[in-house]
Parts: sequence; C-alpha cells; structure tokens
Amino acid sequence: MRSSASSRISSKPPRRPRLNSSPAEPPDPARSLRHETIFAGMVAALFSLLAFGYCFPRDMLLLYGDAVAHLHIARRLIDSLNPGIRQIGSVWLPFPHLLIMPFAARMAWWQNGIAGAIPSMACYVLSVAGLWRLARYWLRPAGAVVAALFFALNPGLLYMQTTAMNEPVFLCQMIWSALFLTAYLRALQEGNHRFAGHAIAACGIVLVTAIFTRYDGWIFASILWLIALHGLWRARAWKSPAGGAFVLFTAMLVTAPVLWFAWNARQYGDWLDFMRGPYSAKAIDARTSTGSWHYPGWHSLRVAALYFLKAAEMGAVPVRWGNRLLFLVLAGTVVAIVRWCRQSIAPLLVLWMPLPFYAYSVAYGSVPIFIPLWWPHSWYNTRYGMEMLPIFALSLGFLVAWLISLAEKRWPRHAQLILLASMVLIMVDCYVLMRSTPLVLREAIENSRTRIPFEQAYARALEKLPPQGEILVWTSDHVGAFERAGIPLRRTINETDYYQWTPALQHPAQSAAFVIAADHDAVALAVAAHPQGLTLLDIVCSTGQPCVRFYRSNLTAPGDRISGK
Repeated sequence: MRSSASSRISSKPPRRPRLNSSPAEPPDPARSLRHETIFAGMVAALFSLLAFGYCFPRDMLLLYGDAVAHLHIARRLIDSLNPGIRQIGSVWLPFPHLLIMPFAARMAWWQNGIAGAIPSMACYVLSVAGLWRLARYWLRPAGAVVAALFFALNPGLLYMQTTAMNEPVFLCQMIWSALFLTAYLRALQEGNHRFAGHAIAACGIVLVTAIFTRYDGWIFASILWLIALHGLWRARAWKSPAGGAFVLFTAMLVTAPVLWFAWNARQYGDWLDFMRGPYSAKAIDARTSTGSWHYPGWHSLRVAALYFLKAAEMGAVPVRWGNRLLFLVLAGTVVAIVRWCRQSIAPLLVLWMPLPFYAYSVAYGSVPIFIPLWWPHSWYNTRYGMEMLPIFALSLGFLVAWLISLAEKRWPRHAQLILLASMVLIMVDCYVLMRSTPLVLREAIENSRTRIPFEQAYARALEKLPPQGEILVWTSDHVGAFERAGIPLRRTINETDYYQWTPALQHPAQSAAFVIAADHDAVALAVAAHPQGLTLLDIVCSTGQPCVRFYRSNLTAPGDRISGK
C-alpha cells in the first residue's frame, strides 16, 4: 500500500513554471527611503498633535510676548487702516509673518494663537522627516532612529511648535537646505549633473526663505554657498546643468538680502535700519542698559559661547547631564568626520554654525542670553540654544551607529542592545525634561507673569467700549489686549498707520472717538500736549506694567469715521 501510494505521488508531472514569471526585482532604494521619510513625518505629526492637545487647553500658545507680536504683524497685513506689504516692518524678517497671515485672517485663530501654531506644527513635521532623510544619507536605520527620536521628542521643541515663534520654521529650513546640499554633492560625485542642478536649485529656494526668516540664515546661506562652490569646482561641472543651476543659486542668495536692504532704505530711509534703527537690538540694549552694567558675555566671545552652549544643553537634557551630552556630541562629530569623511559630510558640520554666530551676536551684537543657572539667574533668549538640536541629534546618531558597528564584530547577538539602551535614555530624558518644565516654556511662563494679567484687565476695559468708533492707541507694546478683546486693528489709529498717525497725535480729540494712553508712550505725550476735548473714562494698572488711561473724545461721536489718507 505504501509503495503504491508513493508511486502515485511520484507519478504526478512536475509543475511547469509560468511563461510570464520573472525573478523578483530588487527593492528600489529611493522608493524605500521615500516611504521611510513619509512614515517619520506621520509619527512626527502624531507627536505634534499630542503636544498641541496638551498646550492649547491650557492657554500656552500665547505665553511668549514675541509670539503675540508675530501674530500682530501677520494680522495687520490684512487688517489695518492701511493694509498691505508696508505693514511688514523692518527688524523682524517677513517670511514667518507671510506664513501666518492666511490663518490670522480668521479672528478666532488670531485670538487664541492657532494661526501661529499651524505653520509651526507643519514645519516641525517637515523637520523630523528631513532629519530622518538626512541621517539616512550616511547611517543605517538604527542610527537614524536615535537622531530622529532625540530631535522629535525634545519637549522644548514640542512646545515651541505650538506657538507663533519662528524657531521651528528656521530649524526646518536648516535641515532641508543641508539635505538638498548633501543630495547635490552626492549627485556631483556620481556624475548625475542634472539631478545635482535640481538639488541645488531646491536648496536655493529653501535658503531664500531662511534669509527672510532669521539673520542666522544669512550666515548659514553663505557657508552653504561656499560648500556648493567647492563641490562644483572639484567635479569640474561648470558647463553642465549643475553649473547653470549654481549660477541661479548664487543669484537667489545675493538678491534676497539686497531686497531687504532696499526695503529698509525705501521705507525707513536707512538701508541698515534693522541693525541700527529705533527697534533694533542695539537700540533696545542702549535703552535698557544702565551706567556701566552690561549683560554677561558683552565683548567676550568665550563667555558668550559658554552661555549659548549652556542654554543649548539645558534645553536638550537635564542640567546634570549637560556636560556629558556635549562630550557625546563632540565624540559623534569626530566619528562622523573620521569614518564618513568621503561621503559629503560637510553639510553636517555646517549645523554647528549657530555656536559661532550666537557667540559673536551676544558679544558684539547686543543680543543677551540669560539662564537661571548662571548670573543674573533669569530667563531671556534661552530659545536660541534650540538651534543646536539638529547637530546634537545627528552627532548622537553617528556615535550610536559607530558603537553598534563595533559591537557587531565582537558581540553580534547583543549589538542591538545599544540601540535599545539609547532609545530608553531618550525616553527618560524626555520624561525628566517634561517633569521639570522645559527651559523655553519656563522662560515663557516667567516673562509673562505680569504681562498676561495686565492684558487681560486691559482687554476687559476694551470690551466695555462701544462697538463703533476709532481708537487712537500705541499697539506695539500690548496688542495682546486687542487680540483678546477681538477688536479689529482697522478700528485703531496706531504707529503703523503712516498717513494717520502723526496728524492724530497733533489733534487727539479730533482724530478718534477714543484715546488710550499708556505711561510715557507717544499717545500719552500727545494727550499731555493737547488735552482739549478729552474726558477720562477708565484707568487700568497692574504690577510691573504701565498704567493705561482711557479717554473719550467730546468732539467726535463713536459712529464718526474721520481718518483718511
């Protein structure tokens, strides 16, 4: 029986292969990397939404006074007596405000800060996806996971990406410009000049937005231009599509700052108004400095660099781990240079640029940084240290990747424990920072303790005014009150209304139905010089803030509209 059964089985004809069958195609690396990048972006989007879901109900989106000011500029582009590009200002660069503007058009989003959160959250997601893709140019997934997680789970960054602050935007621009430059250098090495041309053109577009976001971007763009020039010179590809794209790249990087110089010259009569005008950092420092006192790091590059590095460390890890982090990051950078020196590693090193830039800015650019650990034991501009997060994350990724490769040679079964330990440490770091309050969030809370109660009281007083009638007021200091009260900016005559402002100060009672004067501001001086026809309605005072006086005009009815060009 067994033999017959076996004979029947063996007598079956063998299966013929299908005529149209073909061997399995090898996976496409570019497609696989694209899927990885999309997945990293999706995970980042989840983190972003969770952070927003925590911050929004707790009214944390508008803790930074600068966030309120960014929303103000974005709103006044479309909501003022003179809407348009002239409202863009001179000191703060315009790109973040242009991003926020479409969302700030909605009154509720302007009031609650969502208008600023939307672009920041999008830039955070793009930053994480870009960092993953950049890391994968050199590293296997294990090292890229460490870099992406360290960056994406930073509690300070998770908070900042829910605000209208421009740090998330600039981090995105740094990462993607470095990514495109790396793609350009790799393509030149491989002789793919057409793709190199596309990559450097894309890099130029990102860098133009960076130039119009932060002044750090000007230095960052200059260094990347030098690296791109060196890569083109080594490849001898001047007459290729990459050479033509490099010319376009150069033209974009030159034109962007020239346009800003021209704007300042045309609008404010000084092509360097953003550096030496009345709202510049230099002018603010001159107004706030008293006698011979100067902030730490003034005219000292070493001290300035120490304050900046310590702010970066405190924003990335708990205080007691700060020096260890810096040692590991330096070790990771050295590993990257030694082991990956032939693989276009220069864009990675450019991510160290914030250190010399801010060391110089603090020492000679009137840009102080205060940290609670060192004198004067306060919080100011600690968020600048956040620009070191990309190089911190990538250096740690390189270090872990190198350790795993060493372990695979001697203990292959236990090599992945290094990755597991690294991920656990990142999770612990995130938990500890969140429990102790991230540095940038603590700064926002401390510096808003007197401003927010004052603006809330100010807003309640504004809500008592009739719904009609123009208001003569200085808005640069406490526009958050108008934001909270939901009063359109076009109802105000303020310092950004170039045609109406100066005549209104000369005749306050004849220019607006209501006049609001804060201690020692331009409106208060105008009221003191021309008090005729004004009746005091209300006074709002708060600890640590100026008193604000509300006047009603006896010469102008609330329904009248007397302003005009």
